[in-house]
Amino acid sequence: MLGASTAFVVLAAVFWGLSGGIGGILMASGWDAFVVSFYRGVIGLLCVLVWLALRPGRSGLANRRLWFWSALAGLGVAGNFSFYFVSIAQGSVAVAATLMYCAPVFVYLLSFALGLERPTALKWAAIVMVMLGVVLLTQIYDIGANGVTPLGVGAGLLAGLSYAVFIFGFKYAAPHGSPQAILSIAFAVLAAILIWPSDSDQILAALNTPDWPLFAALGVFGAGLSFMLYIIGLNHTAPAVASIIAMVEPVTASLFGVVILHEHLAIAQILGAALILITVTALSVFGRTGQPVSDLS
Repeated sequence: MLGASTAFVVLAAVFWGLSGGIGGILMASGWDAFVVSFYRGVIGLLCVLVWLALRPGRSGLANRRLWFWSALAGLGVAGNFSFYFVSIAQGSVAVAATLMYCAPVFVYLLSFALGLERPTALKWAAIVMVMLGVVLLTQIYDIGANGVTPLGVGAGLLAGLSYAVFIFGFKYAAPHGSPQAILSIAFAVLAAILIWPSDSDQILAALNTPDWPLFAALGVFGAGLSFMLYIIGLNHTAPAVASIIAMVEPVTASLFGVVILHEHLAIAQILGAALILITVTALSVFGRTGQPVSDLS
């Protein structure tokens, strides 16, 4: 069971990494980033509703606290999806995915601000190292070189911040209901939010387009199936292992961008990405008094 659970987490990370590349292909074909995010969430919603129908027990849907925290998680995942694709559209898949991987740093900063986590010199040093990695990765000192725009950098970081909001929402919703109920509410909130900034003509056009298989793959693998696999896998996977495996996502996204979308990174950007990935993984594994931690624990 342990091996299967680890495989589930790996598959989830791979699917999330591939979703960035699929979104990049769709946006290169002229689809709006918010429309791509909307359909990713809506199709993901259909997937988790099936999961909820098959496993309706202990859903907690009558609990108001479940709805509140799940709605907050939905706000976070809506921001994560949309800002991530905006960042890809304004830069590259590799840069956007790596910036989003900074999410654990935002979790710590929020924890510091809310008094949930005690800041230490080691944690602040790790945060500074991640910031240095962001500078190298985005080449913010020479913004525009390598096709990365200020909007792309900002959106990538906001994607990470939004994911931190999702983590907090999910964490506080978990004691009040089942994961499938939480995700159902969260994705429903996402759909309600993202329908407003989305191009209505494109939303309708997407229902009858040759690109529909890409939309379907994005929603099933990038939202529904990946979230289910990750949550199930965490039940029997050590947090330290899950944190390291999470590196598969930005690496997969970067490889997709380089191989399929013909993107490229300068040496300084590769060094910056490596610095972020290594530091964030170490921070996630040994962040709390030397003990492994998990995003959703």
